[in-house]
Amino acid sequence: MEDQVVLTEKELLEDGFGEHPFYHCLVAEVPKDQWSSEETCVVGFAMYYFTYDPWIGKLLYLEDFYVMAEYRGLGIGSEILKNLSQVAVKCRCSSMHFLVAEWNEPSIRFYKRRGASDLSTEEGWRLFKIDKEYLLKMATEE
Repeated sequence: MEDQVVLTEKELLEDGFGEHPFYHCLVAEVPKDQWSSEETCVVGFAMYYFTYDPWIGKLLYLEDFYVMAEYRGLGIGSEILKNLSQVAVKCRCSSMHFLVAEWNEPSIRFYKRRGASDLSTEEGWRLFKIDKEYLLKMATEE
């Protein structure tokens, strides 16, 4: 999947840590046994941002969520999701939305165990995108 990344590190830093951040992150760190107690290693993260639905109000959109394979099953993902839920509640969000690949059954089970609804099957929603090429074309139409 790395070959699909088109964003530069500079853009990522500007977009997340500039004057008006487009996204926020939570990270999970654990101490490395061979390092001093001050040093840690990032083993998981969640990238999220806020959006708005005119029917239900503010939403926390979970864009990316990952825990390294060797640290799964230790409660790290659950703790990250708990912290995201606390952020959503504090910010008065009505819900948290996210996408999960159809093939990712372990993640689907993880979210469903925590009360997630599959909107594609329950409400019939489909996800669409318009690539930059077509955005530019529409933006310059007369």
